[in-house]
Amino acid sequence: MLQDSKALWASCLRYIRENVSPEDYETLFSHVSLYTYKVATKTLVLQVPSSYICENIENKYIDVMRVAIFNTFGKIRLDWYINLVEDSRLVVEGNDETMAPDRSIDAARRMLEVAPGTAQAHDLPPIDSQLNPAQTFRTFIEGGSNKLSRSVGLSIAEHPQGTQFNPMFIFGPSGCGKTHLVNAIGNHCRKIYPQKRVLYVSARIFQVQYSNAVMQKKINDFIAFYQTIDMLIVDDVQEWMSAKGTQDTFFHIFNHLFRNSRRIILVSDRAPVELEGMNRRLLTRFSCGLMAEMEKPNLQLCVDILKKKILRDGLRVPDDVVQYIAQKANGSVRDLEGVINSLMAYSVVYNCNIDMRLVERVIRRAVKTDDEPLTVDDILECVCRHYEVTPNSVKGRSRKREFLLPRQLTMFLAKKYTNIPASRIGRMIGNRDHSTVLHSIDIIEKKLKTDKQFAEEVEKVETALKIKKEG
Repeated sequence: MLQDSKALWASCLRYIRENVSPEDYETLFSHVSLYTYKVATKTLVLQVPSSYICENIENKYIDVMRVAIFNTFGKIRLDWYINLVEDSRLVVEGNDETMAPDRSIDAARRMLEVAPGTAQAHDLPPIDSQLNPAQTFRTFIEGGSNKLSRSVGLSIAEHPQGTQFNPMFIFGPSGCGKTHLVNAIGNHCRKIYPQKRVLYVSARIFQVQYSNAVMQKKINDFIAFYQTIDMLIVDDVQEWMSAKGTQDTFFHIFNHLFRNSRRIILVSDRAPVELEGMNRRLLTRFSCGLMAEMEKPNLQLCVDILKKKILRDGLRVPDDVVQYIAQKANGSVRDLEGVINSLMAYSVVYNCNIDMRLVERVIRRAVKTDDEPLTVDDILECVCRHYEVTPNSVKGRSRKREFLLPRQLTMFLAKKYTNIPASRIGRMIGNRDHSTVLHSIDIIEKKLKTDKQFAEEVEKVETALKIKKEG
């Protein structure tokens, strides 16, 4: 009877080959084989080496499959058996009515329901999580700019099997502590659940791995590996904005992990809505869980972070010096870390005390100096502080006056205080074109001439900019 079933499936394949492109037949259907056909329950089970293949078939050729199977087998139920063993073309031999219990149709269906497309965790070799062991919740300083992200992240680490806040999409400017936080989540989860397969990977490394897998014709192995992860952390996903192949592949990995309640944590320097060039179906998945914005730490949080690092490294730094470093670091945790590391090196090598003179010398080399011109980010920060809005809301697509006016003023001041062309200013403020910038400048100029109160507001912002420039 199995031979008869094989002949029927071969007939299906002939029909499919005639109705799909040769490339798709080779990529998808050549990897599909008959697992079994259970006559009593009218169920056909097809075997594939990864869920990537069956998802692609269902997305693109489900109607062709329905016609082929109905014309050959009649009205039946179709199931997939996703087999990740090395011999992915294993086909059960013998009469399908007398198969061993572990090879029965029920066993295949149970595998699909319990852990589709993956082996059990205890059957898999251990992996290097690629996490930074120094970046933990103990070393992460909480403040108003990161409180929500930290609280949710800790909950996820302690309850990775839950489905709430999945995926977690963390976004914010460079240097605000995003990478530290996601490493802390991964490290805490591994500490509580050592059997969990947790993996941190940058978007760039993922893209390189994908390209290598394509060139070596091992894309199924690449996808199968990522489908075994219990908590996947991907940093800097904005790197994929022009990488269509990487996006399509991650889409299938994401779907598999999400369906099986695996944790997905994504990190970006901008909100999903600002990821121009990203596949729309991928963006909807990025946005379906929790979007947590992290902002640059304020002065007090910078001071707290500095004191923690100083205590950790056993340094003695006067309070006025700590305050000075915090003011000069521009809200960047990375700059704070760099300054402290440099101070420690100087104090050890030259056996000197850490005083204001040494700090000024180090800061001139480590962070932006006072004589540097204002940047668009400087201007955006001052405008947002004055109007009590966030940079991401100003860069966003909302046309509400509370965001539109600060956006237009930022463009006006950027043109006034920098030598950056209008086209580049537009790209830096929400990826807008130069005509939008010129239109905004015209609106602000006219408003300054007719609205005295607004002119006073702009003067306050410009004063804040001068103070910022002078340090």
